Amino acid sequence: MKYRPLGRTDLAVSEICLGTMTWGQQNTEAEGHQQMDYALDRGINFFDTAELYSIPPKAETHGSTERIIGSWFKARGNRDKVILASKVVGRTAMDWFRGGRSSRLVREDILHAIEGSLKRLGTDYIDLYQLHWPDRHVSLWGSNPTRYDPPQPAVDEVPIEETLGVLDDLVRAGKIRHVGLSNESAWGTMKFVFAAESGKGPRVVSIQNAYNLLNRTFEVGLAEIAEREQVGLLAYSPLAQGYLSGKYQGGARPAGARTTLFKRGDRYEKPGTEAAIDAYLKVARDFGLDPSQMALAFVTTRPFVTSNIIGATTMEQLAADVDSVDVAITPEIAAAIDAVHQLVGNPSP
Repeated sequence: MKYRPLGRTDLAVSEICLGTMTWGQQNTEAEGHQQMDYALDRGINFFDTAELYSIPPKAETHGSTERIIGSWFKARGNRDKVILASKVVGRTAMDWFRGGRSSRLVREDILHAIEGSLKRLGTDYIDLYQLHWPDRHVSLWGSNPTRYDPPQPAVDEVPIEETLGVLDDLVRAGKIRHVGLSNESAWGTMKFVFAAESGKGPRVVSIQNAYNLLNRTFEVGLAEIAEREQVGLLAYSPLAQGYLSGKYQGGARPAGARTTLFKRGDRYEKPGTEAAIDAYLKVARDFGLDPSQMALAFVTTRPFVTSNIIGATTMEQLAADVDSVDVAITPEIAAAIDAVHQLVGNPSP
């Protein structure tokens, strides 16, 4: 396992980050504990969660993943071994969230959210506190859509400087160490950087966006920002919710798989996506690689990626995903992947 700097901080995070969003629905508390034990043994020191988790979001399960991590910390006594990332929900249409109270990136709501997360996690600090999504209209999860989606009028948006001011107070109080973004655009990321450089709050150290072989839109505008400004990508959905494994090809719906259970795979069922997956599966076959490990290794080895967030519901999946760090993306494999990308583009932005 290799380690990379988290932004301009003194923290070094593992190139693989343990994603946790299935714990509390698809995975039990015991299974979550088992995954964390295994990850730590394999050298993974970086875990990612959110107050919203588990996913899909439900009133009866939100916060369950943080509670599972908290019970593991209590049982193992190893909080100091983990660089822990969580997220605060911004503006949302989920009227049940946090018991129906407001959910914005304003002082009162952020303070309420951090206290809830700290209590569930059983810790007095979070290493990386991320804004789950912007408090404004953005195009399709912060990525570049297939067509231009003009910004909506700035109606009741929370100014970035206001949100940063609250986070600055939390850093000074020792409740969070660093700040990150999620589902953010290039414009939004630079606004946060400029605000910090103007003395209006802490500098963001990372951005957590979707990035995989079916969605390389991060490369268009955000990759240069990630490298030049040291706001590295924490890549989520590196297997495109499992679609890049090939298990859903031809309309297959394996028992127990996320799309089978929750029918939330629309992002990866757009026109052209199945043909694109077939092409990437062929690249894997041509080079004698497991398609999931090839897809993961591609993400992990991009120069603008700080850490690749993997998730698994079984220990077999987890072990195979972690083993992807041993897969080399040679120039020949990279060229074959890029040749497919040139033809199919980003069918699932």
